[in-house]
Amino acid sequence: MTDDNEPRVIGLACGSSHSLALISTPTGSIVLSWGRGEDGQLGHGDAEDRQEPQAVFSLIGRGVSVVHCGAEYSLAVAEAEKQIYSWGWGDFGRLGTGDVKDVFIPCPLPAMTGRQVASVACGDTHTLVATAAGELFAFGRNQNGQCGLGSIQDCVVPQLVTALQGKHVTRVACGAEHSMCATAEGEVYCWGWGRYGNIGDGESQDRHLPTKAKGLSGIKVAQVACGWRHSIAVDAEGAMYTWGWAAYAQLMHGDRTDQYVPKRVEAVRHVALVAGGWRHTLAADREGRVYACGWNKFGQCGVGSTEDVVTPQQVQGLDGERVVQLKSGWKHTLAVTDSGKLYSWGRNVNGQLGHSGMQDSREPKELTALSRGNINIEAFTQRARPVVAYGVAPSDRYAVVPDSEPGADAVPQFSTVPEVPVGDEAAAAAVPDTLPDTVPDAKRLRV
Repeated sequence: MTDDNEPRVIGLACGSSHSLALISTPTGSIVLSWGRGEDGQLGHGDAEDRQEPQAVFSLIGRGVSVVHCGAEYSLAVAEAEKQIYSWGWGDFGRLGTGDVKDVFIPCPLPAMTGRQVASVACGDTHTLVATAAGELFAFGRNQNGQCGLGSIQDCVVPQLVTALQGKHVTRVACGAEHSMCATAEGEVYCWGWGRYGNIGDGESQDRHLPTKAKGLSGIKVAQVACGWRHSIAVDAEGAMYTWGWAAYAQLMHGDRTDQYVPKRVEAVRHVALVAGGWRHTLAADREGRVYACGWNKFGQCGVGSTEDVVTPQQVQGLDGERVVQLKSGWKHTLAVTDSGKLYSWGRNVNGQLGHSGMQDSREPKELTALSRGNINIEAFTQRARPVVAYGVAPSDRYAVVPDSEPGADAVPQFSTVPEVPVGDEAAAAAVPDTLPDTVPDAKRLRV
């Protein structure tokens, strides 16, 4: 018999290369973070990576009830306080703080204070918040209309998505540059970047306003999720629908064909949980069995190999376990079972798996320190320490790209991932995952 007061993981979140866990204790909740910390996304007041979970000092005693990750930033919702905290990479206003500075200590968002939050989602550079009243707010980068405001102007503070007034928004999800939501009526709306059909309206155009997905008439959607450039919906009966980019078979249809309207997934039934990664997708059925499909270069599908998974495969490393929480980052995955065990797998170059090392894992590996029965709250709180917060403007941290290429004898003074033309996925796939060790690190450009 388990003790109901025993510390356990009640929330998970994954960013591009960092992870968060929310721990329930008899005296309140504790937020832990680990992985890449260059942009302050771990919330410890510095820019250092962490290979093991560390408690976020400033959130102890704040009553945090939900945690979320964007690509290089993080959010926490304190339900009792009716407050949202954000921290990490701040360019384009994705933190909602009113400016574009990086934030290294969780910062409350005055614009959202006093609002009861129902659902939050973080994309690459934008954020959505649905309130208990059914209103939707958006902030951050908006170059593809992903904020749903009818324009392409970035938003540094939360703005009401007026196009959905009259609808009661219950669930939200963000891809890299597109957004989606479900309403109390079970309708699905999408907007933002639409090149590969991820809007679900049958077209390949960006949408600057929420647009109703086609092919779901009469279906009451209960869950929504996004991968980098694909969309996922699950109805009240557990049927799963996917659409958008499919170059890595991430839509779970057994092929690499883009879908421009929602298409039902036949290989996985009675779905209870879904998670969209950068180019892969995971789903858990009502029995807690996990299935994975898509890009698997770093083992993020958890099937024991690094070959892409075209036809959905069950994650055998979790056989006998019932998964009740499931989250995916760009290249790594976290899961919690009904017995309270936490597993992680996939990419680990920044320690985002939490296993005190940087070795990738092709199969689920238990993170014992965060598994029920082993969580040492006293040790976590003692190791937590306040660090003086500081902010850095993006202009001071970015590697500036010159207007012209240097001459043959010039020595570059910075390094970035090469820019890739939008839509050139072959070129995108060729971009190295990490910068060369021989070149000083710099803030990376996104494709």
